[in-house]
Amino acid sequence: MFTGTYTAIVTPFKNGKLDESAFERLVKTQIKAGVDGIVPVGTTGESPTLDFEEHIQVIRLAVRFAHGKVKVIAGTGGNSTSEAIYLTKAADDAGADGSLQVAPYYNKPSQEGMFQHFHAIARATKLPILLYSIPGRCGVEIAVETVDRLAHDSVNIVGIKEAGGNADRVSQLRAALGLNFTILSGDDALTLPFMAVGAQGVISVASNVIPKEVSRMVRAFAMGKADLALKLHARYYPLFKDLFIETNPTPVKAALALMGLIDEEVRLPLVPVSAANRAKLKATLIACGVID
Repeated sequence: MFTGTYTAIVTPFKNGKLDESAFERLVKTQIKAGVDGIVPVGTTGESPTLDFEEHIQVIRLAVRFAHGKVKVIAGTGGNSTSEAIYLTKAADDAGADGSLQVAPYYNKPSQEGMFQHFHAIARATKLPILLYSIPGRCGVEIAVETVDRLAHDSVNIVGIKEAGGNADRVSQLRAALGLNFTILSGDDALTLPFMAVGAQGVISVASNVIPKEVSRMVRAFAMGKADLALKLHARYYPLFKDLFIETNPTPVKAALALMGLIDEEVRLPLVPVSAANRAKLKATLIACGVID
C-alpha cells in the first residue's frame, strides 16, 4: 500500500509561527519531483514542539496542498495513548491517507504495553497505520513478535518504518510477516541495504532536499536496476550522512535555507546548526550538485 519514497517533510516556521506559504512550496516541490507521498508532523516535522491545534493544522494543510496527487501519512503518534487517538482521529477527519505511529517514548512501556497502545489506536480509526520503531529516540524497540501480533490483530496495521539501523531486523520482519506487510527504511543511508533484504522504500529526510534523486534511487532498485541505484546512493551518501551532522531536523532545515526554500528557524529546545557544521553541510551540498 505505502511503497516507494515518502518525504518526512519539515515544518517551516517564520517568526515563531507556521509558514504556510513556504510549506505549500515544499509540498508542491515534492509533487513535481515525483515522490509517492509526504509524512507531515513526524520527528522531522518537529511534532514535539507543536501544540495540538498546530499539529492538526499542518496535517490539514498537507492534505490540501497535496490535493490527492501524493499520499499523506500523518504523524499522529505519542507516548499517551489517548493523545495519539485524538490526533489520529483528527488526521482521518482532515483526509489523510494513513497514520505513522511512533513507539511511545520516555515512559518505556513493556511489549505488552506497546501492543495494547497500538491495538487501542487501531480500533479507534479506519486509517491504515504504519508503526515506527526508532529505539535511538524512544528508548524502546517494537519487538518483531509484537509487530507480528499487531499485524494479525488489526487489519489496518499495514506496515512499519524501521529505523533501528539493523538490516537483520528487516529480514526478521519479512520472514515473520510475509510480503503483504510494508517495510520502509527510516534511514536514508540504509535504504538500499534494507531494500536488498525486503524493504519496499523509505520515509526519507534527504528527499526534502533531493526528492527527485531519492525517488529515482528507490524506483531503480525496485525495478531491478541495482547498478543505477548503487550509483545514486554513492553520489548522495555524503549528503545522507551530513543531514544528521547535528540533531534532525536542524541540518535539513539549514540545507533548505541554503537552497532558498525556507527560513532556517527551529523551536527550542532545538537550535540552528553551528557555523562550522553549516559550512560543512554547504560544502557537501555543492559537491553533490544541489547548490552552486
